[in-house]
Amino acid sequence: MNMTTWAEVLPLIFLAVMGLALLAYVILDGYDLGVGLLLPLAESKEQKDTMISSIGPFWDANETWLVLGVGVLLVAFPMAHGLVLQALYLPVAVMLIGLILRGVAFDFRVKAPTKYVPFWNRAFFVGSLLASASQGWMLGSYITGFDQGWLGLAFSLGIALTLPAAYILLGAGWLIMKTEGELQTHAVRWAARVLWPMGFALVAISVATPLVNPGVVAKWFSVPEVFGLMPIPLSCAIAFFAVRWVVTHPNVVKAGYGWVVFAATVLIFVLAFFGLAYSIFPDIVIGRMNVWQAAVSTGSLTVIFIGVAITLPVIIIYTIYMYRVFWGKARALTYN
Repeated sequence: MNMTTWAEVLPLIFLAVMGLALLAYVILDGYDLGVGLLLPLAESKEQKDTMISSIGPFWDANETWLVLGVGVLLVAFPMAHGLVLQALYLPVAVMLIGLILRGVAFDFRVKAPTKYVPFWNRAFFVGSLLASASQGWMLGSYITGFDQGWLGLAFSLGIALTLPAAYILLGAGWLIMKTEGELQTHAVRWAARVLWPMGFALVAISVATPLVNPGVVAKWFSVPEVFGLMPIPLSCAIAFFAVRWVVTHPNVVKAGYGWVVFAATVLIFVLAFFGLAYSIFPDIVIGRMNVWQAAVSTGSLTVIFIGVAITLPVIIIYTIYMYRVFWGKARALTYN
């Protein structure tokens, strides 16, 4: 299709905004979900407090990106929104329960009597697990075109197990950057333990994807596409072994290069996102509806575009400002 008109380009703009929002959410809320999943492994109340403190100024704002992404899907692509949420009603409900439980536990763990703190710590972990696993299930279901056969369900289950592992690696990388001393040492060990299981799982998912979605085969393994796309898996491999190098050499972390773990994991997420986007484009609901079929009228999109053009820069600027203000090493969370 020759995309030369405003009516043809505008849906692509909204698709890019939605993609940016969801990618930002997966990365930003991914690391604080990972910290929540790691919380039971901390050895003392002080370490748990520091872990919560490391995400305290950020976690609530990180979820803004999820609201933006789903909001764009609703207002710009309502037909796709209906199909997706109808197929994913149960995992979406589980995710929302998990996110609500995390929010309640975050506040109550620092205000409740001491004897109830372990309960709220466990609630924070359970909320993180429910949210991350349900997101993995939703991603797997989406890739398979909501296939309810045994292969589609097995694939969705595989990603439901893999995504929490990836979030744990992201969360460990965040703690390596944001903490010091014994907790940082623990975070390096946690990253090392989850790295290989996550790597094998990602490779298995990559191999299985063409089986559950045959359209991927032609896009990735045709000539010359296969040569043009080769930098994506190669870059993922380089990022993976960069993480391994850092977590197996404690002196590298002590020298101030612990941030490589987080940065390399983010790179893997970004490359996987663009690989998935390339695999399914131009469909917005795989095998059922492309981006132009799902979009509302050009007039409606034009009005929405004005609002997004104002809102999106504000969210980006606020996010950058927030991270700049609260950057630095975390200390134990306290309330006056």
